[in-house]
Amino acid sequence: MNDAHSKMTRRELLEAAAALISLSVAGAASAQATNGQSEAAATRPTTTNDIKSRRDRSMPSTVLVTGGTGYVGGWCVVELLRRGYVVRTTLRNPAKESAVRAAVATQVAAGDRLSFFTADLLREEGWNDALAGCDHVLHVASPLGGGDVKEKNALLAPARDGALRVLRAAIAAGVKRVIMTSAATAATPPMTSPDRISDETVWFDPSEDVDPYRHSKRLAERAAWDFMKGQRSATTFATVLPGAVFGPVLSSESDGSTEVIARLLQGKVPMNPRFGLQIVDVRDLADLHIRAMTAANAAGERFLGVGDFMWMADVSKTLRDELGDAAKAVPKHNMPDILYRLAAMFDPSLNAMTPRLGKMHRHTAAKAQQLLDWHSRPAKATIVDCAKSLIEHKLA
Repeated sequence: MNDAHSKMTRRELLEAAAALISLSVAGAASAQATNGQSEAAATRPTTTNDIKSRRDRSMPSTVLVTGGTGYVGGWCVVELLRRGYVVRTTLRNPAKESAVRAAVATQVAAGDRLSFFTADLLREEGWNDALAGCDHVLHVASPLGGGDVKEKNALLAPARDGALRVLRAAIAAGVKRVIMTSAATAATPPMTSPDRISDETVWFDPSEDVDPYRHSKRLAERAAWDFMKGQRSATTFATVLPGAVFGPVLSSESDGSTEVIARLLQGKVPMNPRFGLQIVDVRDLADLHIRAMTAANAAGERFLGVGDFMWMADVSKTLRDELGDAAKAVPKHNMPDILYRLAAMFDPSLNAMTPRLGKMHRHTAAKAQQLLDWHSRPAKATIVDCAKSLIEHKLA
């Protein structure tokens, strides 16, 4: 990729560096998982008679999705409802129920097939009630954070301990399968290694210094697999490892990974740093979760959910080419690596991203394609759909 900054003055370069210091690239550009931490509204507790009655009548399977307010979690709820499942979701704050219902209603009529439970990844309360009578679990909820190194432990507790809490409750409830949302970073070699294409057999280097979000996602998945290996249970387990998740948003309250596109449209990114993203559409990612949940051969497997690789410069060009005036604030110039490194000297939160400059560590989704017949739509279409949705919801 060629840098197009030759016509920029020294002053313009310095101004761009100053603007970058205020931009939390580390939190936004990771965009690997873009899922909000779970939040929930209490309903009548499920009784043993309720469970027996439902199973005796061969009613549709019941699936719990953790983190209904999150970007990926919300789309998983939508897609499950479209396919006829009875869906539950967890929220930390009961007041969020109406907002989630409204967001889901823009895509599908839930009727009485959607219910809410109060549960927090940091607490035991609520999980047994939420899981009683469930057939499957999509554990999507995980905390998001910026690039502050101090956040590492703060994010790790709900990510790792929360995953184990959900797994223990799922096993106790006799759930058939749990699908956990991890991140492609958990199958990525150290950024200092040569560019390569990785598959699900690759595990991260625990000694590598990465941003808090990647740190929490990596250790959470590793802890979950270690826990399940020690269980003698009928509950099976699999993980989905998405790349950078974009696509339409469900409401004006959406955040997470789509903030990358929003910031480009808003002109908050002065120039395009040499970062690459392996993009997956949120709608296709929801489909992958459900395929992994239902396929017999998916038990005990990891599945990378990734699509096309795009440099930030290519993302920006796609927005400008397809959106016209709506993308007039999108950066046209590419940022020299030295300028990013200069900005990182003033903002330590950018340091964790520095090793990614110019790197093309990609992943293959061949396993999901072969075992689950899964495919992701073209990344350019996903980027455009995401941008149009953000504009429609006045988020950009």
